[in-house]
Amino acid sequence: MNEETPRIGDPFPSVEVQTTHGKIKLPDHFRGKWWVLFSHPADFTPVCTTEFVAFQRRYEEFKKLNCELIGLSVDQVFSHIKWIEWIKEKLGVEIQFPIIADELGELARRLGMIHPKKGRNTVRAVFVVDPEGIIRAILYYPQEVGRNIDEILRLVRALQVADKYNVATPANWPNNELIGDKVIVPPAMDVKTAEENRRKYECFDWWFCYKSVE
Repeated sequence: MNEETPRIGDPFPSVEVQTTHGKIKLPDHFRGKWWVLFSHPADFTPVCTTEFVAFQRRYEEFKKLNCELIGLSVDQVFSHIKWIEWIKEKLGVEIQFPIIADELGELARRLGMIHPKKGRNTVRAVFVVDPEGIIRAILYYPQEVGRNIDEILRLVRALQVADKYNVATPANWPNNELIGDKVIVPPAMDVKTAEENRRKYECFDWWFCYKSVE
């Protein structure tokens, strides 16, 4: 029987993988840190190359958030090594995070990264995992559309703020059209709390109150 594909809120599957940095056990390797696992269709392809350069150029920003990066495709580790050598030689960018060589596609299938109509290559999937090894966000992009890496950074920041302050972040946070960089207070579940929230916070109504953080 096939294992069910993990969903938001599920633990990341325990697995040992071969990477460009050697063998790594997930999620244990990143315990205590946030991390982003992202798959790409294939090495030596234009869109994937632009994504890896973009991830690397923002790697320090991810690390400031206590967040690591790890790539994945079904290519062999030798291909990964040669590709990152090419990126360094031709584009002047050194890829510093590990890349999983999922040659048999076992982890990719486990995570739902293989599109049945796109051969055996992985789609552009993104898994954001918290320090406890819990999957907090999942994004899927088609092969023909490159990812917005700034959005993935924003997503990690937003999850951390939501956790720290027990709040929600609005659309386009921190540049929301209604409340700017403020965050949304959980809606009241009783009359007393609704009245208290109106006194404590800025509100459009009792169910839509917001505040500043940091």
